[in-house]
Amino acid sequence: MGKYPVTQVQWRFVASLPEVERSLDPNPSGFEGDDHPVERVSWLDAVEFCARLSQQTSRNYRLPSEAEWEYACRAGTTTPFHFGETIDAKIANYHAQDEETGSTVHPGKYGRGQLGEWREQTMPVGSFKVANLFGLNDMHGNVWEWCADHWQESYEEAPVDGSIWIDPDASENAERSLRGGSWDFPPQYCRSACRYSGIADWRDDAFGFRVVFSERILL
Repeated sequence: MGKYPVTQVQWRFVASLPEVERSLDPNPSGFEGDDHPVERVSWLDAVEFCARLSQQTSRNYRLPSEAEWEYACRAGTTTPFHFGETIDAKIANYHAQDEETGSTVHPGKYGRGQLGEWREQTMPVGSFKVANLFGLNDMHGNVWEWCADHWQESYEEAPVDGSIWIDPDASENAERSLRGGSWDFPPQYCRSACRYSGIADWRDDAFGFRVVFSERILL
């Protein structure tokens, strides 16, 4: 799995490679910066990125399954975050302030965590220098990361081997899974176990991805 989410400079390089199935905007992101994660990319865009990279390198690059993503994020831990029971704006990029609505849906702190700076945009990957035990950075916050799976409401009947969960009857534009939380979501959405979804052609300034390399294609 990639150490970081795909960056904008990486995206531009791959977007310049020969098209496989669909065109790619070389500069889709709303928050500009070579080392910032690419965002405003759909699931379909991310799959095209993987296809072009695979074609260029003759290796198999793809999106992770949802199970692979959580396993990689946890890196052997059982706490809500790979670094412990709570989250802090000093080590992750998320909505770290209480909103003035009185709602408990979007608190700026989790557990015994403290309120902190809400940066209101993405940050360069690796900014916090807090990798998990697998050496992966930015697994909590910054951008939501697309996974290969079709969205499922629960884990009932999920594959037991960590493979990609595909609904053979789903349309091309069916909902796909997202993981990790983002710069504009509160801390509970950044937990290792938190799940989210988006329509396959949605583009949002909170949606990015990272790739995995494998010797075989998981279906």
